[in-house]
Amino acid sequence: MKLIGMMDSPYVRRVAVSLELYGIEFNSMPLSVFSTFEAFSQINPVVKAPTVIMDSGLQLMDSTLILHYFEALSEADHKLLPENHHALAKDLQILGIILAACEKAVQNIYEHNLRPAEKQYQPWIDRVTRQLLAACREWDALLEGRATVGRPDQVSVTSTVVWSFIQFMIPTVVPADSFKNIPSIAESCEAMSAFKKYPVC
Repeated sequence: MKLIGMMDSPYVRRVAVSLELYGIEFNSMPLSVFSTFEAFSQINPVVKAPTVIMDSGLQLMDSTLILHYFEALSEADHKLLPENHHALAKDLQILGIILAACEKAVQNIYEHNLRPAEKQYQPWIDRVTRQLLAACREWDALLEGRATVGRPDQVSVTSTVVWSFIQFMIPTVVPADSFKNIPSIAESCEAMSAFKKYPVC
């Protein structure tokens, strides 16, 4: 099985770390959707990271859909989401907020790094940034009292990879000292072997 994509993508890293925790072996193919676009397109014409290529040749895209598949395959002691439906709903609520923050962070980065300065639209940047910060505040609040002890779950994994990505790419937009719970969980998880094996950069 192969995982296509760069670890500087929080979506790719989310899948890599999760697969490690699931105990699933895979080969990482660090192709970029930018610098190696043509090579990526030869594998997946959509050029979407992450892409997982199963041993059967079947391809899966989108980190949440990929993880849904492997969560369903996992034994009880390897699952990263709770089986109790109330606990699951709470975790999915948090994951939705974290992934919204990730989406807005990516939009902020693309707007500044890919669009020429003369074509940037400040009201759009302001709106995206407002959404990003609102999501981060809600995310931080929802993590209150949630400690990472032992093996991380999917909330801890996604929280860590998204936070590390944001702090690596746009730390001045989302100041770390404005938040309490997110950095605490991220620092704890980044010290673990599964995260060290697939660093953000």
